[in-house]
Amino acid sequence: MSLPRATLPALTIALLTLPVGLGLFFTLAPALGYMGAPGAAPFMRLMDWPGIAPATRLSLTTGFAATLLSLTITALIAAGWHGTRAFTALQRLLSPLLSVPHAAAAFGLAFLIAPSGWLARTLSPWLTGWNRPPDLLIVQDSAGVALIAGLTAKEVPFLLLMLLAARSQTRSEAHARVATTLGYPRAIGWLLVAFPALYAQIRLPVYVVLAYSMSVVDVAMILGPNTPPTLAVQITRWMADPDLSLRGVAAAGALWQLALVLAGLALWRGLEALAARAGTALAMSGRRLPRLNAPLRALGLALGLAVALSVLAGLASQALWSVAGYWSFPDALPDALSLRTWGRHGPMLWPIAVTTLLIATLAALAALSLVTGCLEAEARHGFRMGPAGRLILYLPLLIPQIAFLPGLQVLMLTLGLREGLWPVVLSHLTFVLPYTLIALSGPFHAVDTRYFTAAASLGAGPTRRFWRLRLPLLLAPLLTAFAVGFAVSVGQYLPTLLLGGGRVTTLTTEAVALTSGGDRRAIGAYALAQTAAALLPFALALAIPRLMFAGRNGMRGG
Repeated sequence: MSLPRATLPALTIALLTLPVGLGLFFTLAPALGYMGAPGAAPFMRLMDWPGIAPATRLSLTTGFAATLLSLTITALIAAGWHGTRAFTALQRLLSPLLSVPHAAAAFGLAFLIAPSGWLARTLSPWLTGWNRPPDLLIVQDSAGVALIAGLTAKEVPFLLLMLLAARSQTRSEAHARVATTLGYPRAIGWLLVAFPALYAQIRLPVYVVLAYSMSVVDVAMILGPNTPPTLAVQITRWMADPDLSLRGVAAAGALWQLALVLAGLALWRGLEALAARAGTALAMSGRRLPRLNAPLRALGLALGLAVALSVLAGLASQALWSVAGYWSFPDALPDALSLRTWGRHGPMLWPIAVTTLLIATLAALAALSLVTGCLEAEARHGFRMGPAGRLILYLPLLIPQIAFLPGLQVLMLTLGLREGLWPVVLSHLTFVLPYTLIALSGPFHAVDTRYFTAAASLGAGPTRRFWRLRLPLLLAPLLTAFAVGFAVSVGQYLPTLLLGGGRVTTLTTEAVALTSGGDRRAIGAYALAQTAAALLPFALALAIPRLMFAGRNGMRGG
């Protein structure tokens, strides 16, 4: 810890901003007539593509619908049930789902709601009358409903966690109690007086959800339509096409995707202002709306349970398919269970799993080291993260991956660097850093500073206080932050695909690649292995503090 006080913060800022800035430049250069591209030709070819209008519309509508639905469910859960046993139970049910990779959750939902999925099998033929799978387009529907459902199931736990973390930064609970004493029903009062203050704290995470939902690739490939696909999926196809003339079209599409996300964020900001005016007018009117309280509470609980159970049932369906023998429709369970799938794919799966764990470990450890150093520098030297710092923190999450990752690939090739493991690790680090900082900053600042004052009075210097006092006190949060970063790395699809250049295969890229084959048993095995890889560090984060501090409840974390 003897580095100059600004070294680690500067390095962290560079890792958050330089990949985005350089990637954007080298992605957009072909579209702007540089690097051999003929000026406006890529944009003309992009606009001549017959699917540009529906792909744009699909990206916009699915992104907005998933974000609005996720935020609504989160707000209804908190409004109707905060401070109750039901809320605690629902929180414990939803929180572990945050670690489930997006692709694994999407596969689980597809296994659940497909015409021959587990839900149809469970209800057939006694309720539906189906003796064969119905001819219905449920997964990969043209309107993107399945895609919206898959994104919502993953974003509700994230927004709920952000909302809970923001409570300590506002007086929302006190305001809600005042509203109750003034005669407002529980849910109505919370939505009118507590939610606005909390939303101001979680605005950037909501923007992250919107930007991600509008530009996601792996989930859209699994649940979204194919003819045409979302804009981000089509750009990825152009990038992978052996026809190099399509690289300019892909660059123009990336610029269009960036403009679309920025326009979506601006539109959302405008809708925020309209919602704020409507909420203020309702509060000023004095209307209590008591008849809406019970329905809102019931709706919030039902939707929260639906989100949790859909992901859990999807994971169970993956596990069942991975060991299923012959399984004809409409049987609810397979005729026999077999490890044949694991035996057939095991020799290929284990090396891929080792690569996945290695990349995630390196990225998560690097992120944890940088974040811990930054927070320690902040504690020692009084640095504070203002609005600009928060924006930098969320920058890699607000800019669509498809807008700058292709540019990083072009930059590497321009510099003569080979695609491979280390470029993938560094690209993952860009996305792991923000989540690690979010996970650790709260517990880091919550440590009682009187411990360090007492240690300093006994002659302990800053370095000794850090190693002998702060790190042991923060063992559980440090392990949790590492687990969060590890899970984020395991779930990365596009960085691995583009920066790996086909030489690096992870459980996520292999599972998504299997989508085209339609082998549910193989997909179930890889998706289950992906989920297990993401959950493993969380299990260790819970177990290690309990083993090390068996007699110290305050040191054992959650």
